[in-house]
Amino acid sequence: MTGDRHDFLVVNEWARDTGWLHGTVVAYAEKGVVLFAVLLVVGYLVARASGRLLLVARALLAGAGVLVAVALNQPIVHAANERRPYAALPHVLLLVHRSTDGSFPSDHATMAGAAAAGLLFVSRRLGAVAVVAALAMAFARVYVGAHFPVDVAAGLVVGAVVAVLVQLAAPPLARLLGRLQRTPLRPLLTATRGTAAVR
Repeated sequence: MTGDRHDFLVVNEWARDTGWLHGTVVAYAEKGVVLFAVLLVVGYLVARASGRLLLVARALLAGAGVLVAVALNQPIVHAANERRPYAALPHVLLLVHRSTDGSFPSDHATMAGAAAAGLLFVSRRLGAVAVVAALAMAFARVYVGAHFPVDVAAGLVVGAVVAVLVQLAAPPLARLLGRLQRTPLRPLLTATRGTAAVR
């Protein structure tokens, strides 16, 4: 972990020298989850507009994958019980409130990795935006002093792997949605014809 701590300190030192960035990065590190929620909603709307039930299933599972990934991450965090950088190293610049839970893997990065991976199944463009946002979230969590680089890297991987596994349920879910399409729930599954889908 020596190299990881060195990498953290490099970023932490850079954070000291870029006070003009603090407000923006702190806001994203703490509230960026809202962006991922918006992206997931947009993914659902894109899928609904496409008229393809498999895509709708994938969009719904993208959101479910985030919830599953964060839930599964918690036992890992408790088992690893890694100290946060500000608890493990002296004189760390911390830009956010201290947390009582473990540092590895990062919950925020897990959420972001799951959202990005799930959205790639819905739309390449939307997924690409989410990937960039996920990488930015991972960096922001290190920048503010909340995590070591390995914590956010592991979180991205955990989230992505869980999201991909959850997508295995898309075909059976699409068949279920096909049956629901013959009910009053149809407007929630398919938009009016002629609406273009994002590719």
